[in-house]
Amino acid sequence: MDTYRVTLYIYNADTATELPLFYADGGIRAGFPSPAQDYVTETIDLNRELVRHPASTFYARVVGDSMADEGITENDILVIDKSEEPEHGDLAVCCVDGEFTLKRLRFVSDGRIMLMPSNRRYRPIEITPDTDFMVWGVVLYTIKANRRRRGGDVQW
Repeated sequence: MDTYRVTLYIYNADTATELPLFYADGGIRAGFPSPAQDYVTETIDLNRELVRHPASTFYARVVGDSMADEGITENDILVIDKSEEPEHGDLAVCCVDGEFTLKRLRFVSDGRIMLMPSNRRYRPIEITPDTDFMVWGVVLYTIKANRRRRGGDVQW
C-alpha cells in the first residue's frame, strides 16, 4: 500500500470579490436550545474570515482517506497558507519525494520529523536525510459537506 500518495487539486484564493452572507451573530448552540432569533442582520465575508494572506493562500480538495479518523475525508476543501511557519502538531500539506501528502507534523526532540496519518491503515512517514521534503503549506481551515445523502439505510 502506498503510504503517502494523494492527489490535491489546488486553486488560488480569489479575494478580489466580496460576498457578504447573513449569519446568526448570537451563535448556534450545540447544547441546550435557546430561543431562535427572529431575524439575522449581521453579515460575514468568508474571504475576510478565512484568508489572512491572499497572495499565499490556496484552496485544495482532499482525495484519499489517510486523515479520516480526524474527520477529514474525500472532497473536503482545505484552506492552506504557505506563509505560515509550520509548528509541531500542525496539519500540513507536505511534498515528499515529489508527491503531495496531507498529514500532522510531529517534530521529535532528537530533530527528526514524522508525518502522522489519522487512519490506522497508514503508517507514519519518517523524514530522513535522504528524503526530498518540504512543508508546502499549513492548513488553517477545513470545509466539509455535512448533508447526508438521501436514500441511506441509517435510521434516526
